[in-house]
Amino acid sequence: MQHLLRSKIIHLIVLVMICPMIGQAQLRYGGLNKPDHDLQSYHFGINLGMNKSHFSFTHHPQFLGQDSVTTIESINSTGINLAWLVNINLSNHFDFRTYPFNLTFSEKAFEYGLTYPDLPAGETKLTIKKVQSITLTLPLQIKFSSDRIDNMKVYTIGGVKFDYDMASNAGKKNADDLIKLNKLDYSVEGGIGFHIYFPYFVLSPELKVSWGLSNLHSRNPALKFSNNIDKINARMISFSLTVE
Repeated sequence: MQHLLRSKIIHLIVLVMICPMIGQAQLRYGGLNKPDHDLQSYHFGINLGMNKSHFSFTHHPQFLGQDSVTTIESINSTGINLAWLVNINLSNHFDFRTYPFNLTFSEKAFEYGLTYPDLPAGETKLTIKKVQSITLTLPLQIKFSSDRIDNMKVYTIGGVKFDYDMASNAGKKNADDLIKLNKLDYSVEGGIGFHIYFPYFVLSPELKVSWGLSNLHSRNPALKFSNNIDKINARMISFSLTVE
C-alpha cells in the first residue's frame, strides 16, 4: 500500500507543477491581470479538492500475545472536500486564512489477517473494516507568498486545524463489530500552492499534507478488531483548486 501512496504523491506534485506552467503560458501575452487583488484587505474563495487518507496506528501489547489476528494494515482511500475560503491580508507577503465552512468526505479502512474467521458473520481470512467520515473542519493557516511574477506567484502555508467528525460511531451501541473513533481531532498541516491570475478570477492549485495529533481510537477490549490496536492517528494528503 505504501508504494501506491508514494505514486499518488508523485502524481499530485507533478500536477501542481504543471498547472502554473500551463496558466503562465496561456497568460504570458495577456498583460497583468487583477493588479489590485493582493492589495485588498480580505477576499473570499471557493475550494474544491480530493484527498487520500489513511490511519497511522500502533499495535497494542495484547497483539503479540494472541493468535486470532495475524496482521493489521491501514488501507488508503480517496475522498473529496468542499470549502469556503476567507483570506485576510496581513502584509505584502503574509496572509491569514481560514475556512468557516469546510466539509471533508472520506473513508478509511483496516485490513485484518484472521486465523479463525467467523464465516457465518461474513469474515474471511482477509477481512476489511471500513470507517466512513463526514468531517467539519476549521483550519487556521498562515500563508507566505513570493513576489508576483507576471500573472503567477508561489506560496506556502502552515497551521493547525480542528476536526469534528459528524459520522463518528464512538457512541453507537449497534456498532460493536466496527472500529470506533472519537468525534474530535486536531492536526498540524503544511502545503504549497500557486496563484494564477486570470482577467476575472484567481485560480490556486494547492497540495497539502496534514498530520493528526490526537488519539482517535475508542478502544474496545472485548472486540478483536479493536483490542489489538492502541493509538490511531489520521493522515491526509489533499490536492485542491481554489477560485477567488
